[in-house]
Amino acid sequence: MTFLFYLRSLAVSSSGLSGKEFDFMHCFPALRSGTAALVLGMMALGAFSVTSVKAWADEPVVQEEESDIIKLSPVTPHRILVQDTVGTHAKDGRVYVVDADQGKLLGMVQAAYNGNVVQDPKGRAFYVAETVWSRGNRGDRLDLLPAYDPQTLTITNDEVLPGRALVTPKKNNLAINQDGSRVYIFSMVPTNAVHVIDTAAHKVSQTVDLPGCALAYPWGNDGFTSICADGGLANVSLKDGKVSVTHTKPFFDPEKDAVFEHSPTRRSDGKTWFISYSGLVYPTALSADSTVEPVWSIQEAAGMKKAPAAEAPFAKTWRPGGWQLSALHYASGHLFVLMHQGTFWTHKKAGTEVWELDTATHKLVRRIPLPAPATMVGVTQDDKPLLFTNDNEGDLFIWDMKTGKQMKKMPHLGDDLYFTVALGE
Repeated sequence: MTFLFYLRSLAVSSSGLSGKEFDFMHCFPALRSGTAALVLGMMALGAFSVTSVKAWADEPVVQEEESDIIKLSPVTPHRILVQDTVGTHAKDGRVYVVDADQGKLLGMVQAAYNGNVVQDPKGRAFYVAETVWSRGNRGDRLDLLPAYDPQTLTITNDEVLPGRALVTPKKNNLAINQDGSRVYIFSMVPTNAVHVIDTAAHKVSQTVDLPGCALAYPWGNDGFTSICADGGLANVSLKDGKVSVTHTKPFFDPEKDAVFEHSPTRRSDGKTWFISYSGLVYPTALSADSTVEPVWSIQEAAGMKKAPAAEAPFAKTWRPGGWQLSALHYASGHLFVLMHQGTFWTHKKAGTEVWELDTATHKLVRRIPLPAPATMVGVTQDDKPLLFTNDNEGDLFIWDMKTGKQMKKMPHLGDDLYFTVALGE
């Protein structure tokens, strides 16, 4: 009766009486019942016996943590880069790596402040032009061009630049040539110029001053073209490492009907389709001696009247607009343009439809109504192409280019989706 003895000893010590004076059953009348006696008997025999209490188990040995890096598969035509400028806090700009087939986010890298991104044509690397300050929002300014491994998303080289144009991101602030050996960076420090980066040597090989001109539209491996304030083009040849610059005559009037900076270029041969605010398309063969082909109208391609320009600013009709407002599928020659109904100075307004145009026949192929107005349209460059649009909630929509049907939606991928970059683009 170990347990009963323990209870009696405890009661005696707490009462101050001797064992003889202490009436155990008087203090614990419940023990007079048969049920209580049975319970106490079981407790005395079993687990509740004080003598049966076991010692605590030894503390487990904590395993040492090991860090590792997940390696993505090689880049495919449907793995795209999506730039998010995060306009309300642009120091947190970023680039998302997206599997468009699955509608899945694979990873993310930083792209601050007002960064730009470009991808090696064969998917061997991608580059982000960005700007930081030594004390966060002040201090010494540092312009950088980190090169990223596309499978580990680690920086393989971090080039310090002599400067870059720190403006709202424009796709052609940063460009790459056909074989990936040169990266072009538009700069305004201290004047308009383009820095040419040798991607093998990781250094600036040339700086080309281009007063009055801006951006870089690459053609082939040895040159690029910039748009100039007078409506003409500056053509820069880098053949054999020697710089030569030629200029064209103006082909558009920037005061009456300017062209969009985000007009698509086919880098392999320099063919570019400059789109004007009113909806004119200027097919241009970029080279050391760029030539502009006959102009045609997007609205006329759709069987409508040509849209007026600044001479009739309040005329409402279908017009191009947005940020990355156009994309070209190289193999088919089909041009995709965001369109909205508006007056002349609505060139930044989001599009409610995507118009698919055949650049060879100058005819409208299809109009794709959008579930939400978009400022961005992109396309992949394979034989099963995908189309991409956004909305003002940061959602990414993925479409089958050949059918014009929506396939997937990635809700709130980011805050301000500005650009897509596909393999071979």
